[in-house]
Amino acid sequence: MMKTPTLDTERLILRPLCMEDAEQIQEKFNNWNVIKIIGGGVPWPYPDDGAITFLESILPKMEAGETYGWAITLKSHPEELIGQMAYRHITEQQDHRSFWLGEPYWGKGYMTEAIEAVQDFIFFDLGVEKIIVKNSKSNEASRRIKEKTGARLIGEAKSDYHEGPQIEEIWEVTKENWSKVRTNKNFPPQHTFEN
Repeated sequence: MMKTPTLDTERLILRPLCMEDAEQIQEKFNNWNVIKIIGGGVPWPYPDDGAITFLESILPKMEAGETYGWAITLKSHPEELIGQMAYRHITEQQDHRSFWLGEPYWGKGYMTEAIEAVQDFIFFDLGVEKIIVKNSKSNEASRRIKEKTGARLIGEAKSDYHEGPQIEEIWEVTKENWSKVRTNKNFPPQHTFEN
């Protein structure tokens, strides 16, 4: 398995997560407006050691090449973490792709840009043919991102969120469809480069 690479986009650098990110994750993720749309698996109130616990869990999996985890940073301020993304392929019918962006950075297209780079990595570097991704039906921003990045709505299910049971949208993204989307957007050949 490949380890998490650094991903380079027009405005962003997605670099592998590290323990030094704990303070900024704790500061930016500990926000009800962020956590309420993530799902019930994240504790709320967010504990004081929440970021450290998260990193202690994900970093060994990243080292083993089982999970890919990125700190999202701006090229203009690479020392500042503005969000985070992780991906793990489980089965043909189940993937785990999670992401969040600090509230001050919403509405600027950063997450779409980050997902475009991550999908290049998933489909062209890892060779995955299809991923399944989900969001609460009430999360319009997440739905718009999926629509812009080649996802196709294939179903709905009930799931638990902090605000209670929600309808969750289930989407499929295929390598074939993503290739068509990125060609129409006239992307450069690859977004990735090795550490």
